[in-house]
Amino acid sequence: MSAAVTRGRAPVGLGRWLLPAYVVIAFTLLLIPIVYTFVFSFNDANRSNISWNGFTFDNWLSVCAQPEVCTAFGNSLIVGGAATLIATVLGTMIAIALVRYRFRARNAISLLLFLPMATPEVVMGAGLAAQFLTAGVPKGLGTIIIAHAMFCLSFVVVTVRARVLSLDPALEEAGRDLYGSPNQVFWRITFPLLLPGIVAAALLSFSLSFDDFIITYFTSGTTQTFPVFVYVAAQRGIPPQANVIASAVFFLAIAAVLVFQVISARRAAARRR
Repeated sequence: MSAAVTRGRAPVGLGRWLLPAYVVIAFTLLLIPIVYTFVFSFNDANRSNISWNGFTFDNWLSVCAQPEVCTAFGNSLIVGGAATLIATVLGTMIAIALVRYRFRARNAISLLLFLPMATPEVVMGAGLAAQFLTAGVPKGLGTIIIAHAMFCLSFVVVTVRARVLSLDPALEEAGRDLYGSPNQVFWRITFPLLLPGIVAAALLSFSLSFDDFIITYFTSGTTQTFPVFVYVAAQRGIPPQANVIASAVFFLAIAAVLVFQVISARRAAARRR
């Protein structure tokens, strides 16, 4: 009887508790900097934002009380938007060409596109800085956009290329059979099918560009983006307004993900009906 009961019991092992404990510890370590940033956005900082001085809403109500914070944030938005637009347009065209057309050096180009993703950012940043210096191009907002568009291009090509490979050629053939012109087939069939991959590539490019520090530091000159400003300001204490912007960006990203999940769930429910 006892043997049967023993056989019926679920084995209790260390792995049953080790994985949940590991997940809790990992999420705790990941969330500590985020919680710290959010909490200290309400700090009544006088000269530095290192120690807690008191609770206040003034930092959220006067975000641009430190003008350099808003200037750096605006530069990051400009760079991220411009680099994303350039990389998304060029990367989408390159991805379609690599999948749909046969030409010389096609395999070599596919291999070379992975090099920026594998190259350390320090090496890439130093190389771009040396090229701009050799060409006599003054470093500033334009050089940052060029540098970001270059390394974002590879991520766009890889993402969109996977989407192009998953397309069903029969859908485009059906459009041509219905006497659709090449432009009509592309804009009414191919592009809508590629759009989720293009949007994903654009969002990835913007997040990589907005968050980049190393390449930006080598190619920025006197122009400061938000990551560069945070790095420089960290030596004397990051202003609480920077914590406000970082917290707002985090919560906006979470809200965007939740909205996308709700829309996807509603579409899936509508299809089932």
